[in-house]
Amino acid sequence: WFSGDDVYMSNENERQEYVLNENGIIFVGNARYIEARGWYYGQFQDLLNICLTMLDLSLYYRQDPAMDVSRRGDPKYVGRVVSSMINGNDNDNGVLLGKWQGSFHSHENPSRWDGSVVILKKWRQDNYRPVQYGQCWVFAGVMCTVLRCLGIPTRLVSNFNSAHDVDRNLSIDKYYDSSGRSLNVSKDSTWDYHVWNESWFIRPDLGRPYNGWQVLDATPQEQSRG
Repeated sequence: WFSGDDVYMSNENERQEYVLNENGIIFVGNARYIEARGWYYGQFQDLLNICLTMLDLSLYYRQDPAMDVSRRGDPKYVGRVVSSMINGNDNDNGVLLGKWQGSFHSHENPSRWDGSVVILKKWRQDNYRPVQYGQCWVFAGVMCTVLRCLGIPTRLVSNFNSAHDVDRNLSIDKYYDSSGRSLNVSKDSTWDYHVWNESWFIRPDLGRPYNGWQVLDATPQEQSRG
């Protein structure tokens, strides 16, 4: 609400939706059958201490506590820290462990989650061990909760027929032999859908044209060049 803040959002309707709304819809499925899932963000449900603990458990804080705390007024820095802490793939006490195949019988099937509050409180109750299991929409839903709780306007974005370009040549490559038979040599793929977050803040480091919605993705990915 304060015009001098990096996360100032002038439109009251957008503030109601992207800061204050505790309920939302996450779109999943595929381009021909889009499913709308209800999600309870619950950012005002006694989660602030959990979110602050999340910052203190991060590798950023452990490596340089003074530097980390001094940068917590910078939403792009906080967004990077939170995006790394939502998943537990870096051995950093992250909130959720991802799983996309195999059996889920010993833990929670990702499709069973319908809100962030129970996940974040279970993470705390389990002494900050990653909750099992999450997938992209679960990572995005929990990250939206944490960022809204910390005062950063945030929304979810769903993309269908989502290109996964492994070799970074900006195309999805398919290879065929001289007889027209498909060769299974490309690591590129197209996912049915993917869900990530966007947060609203200014970018003094890039300049005024880049102010506004900024992409953040908490779903763990393959490493790029290490």
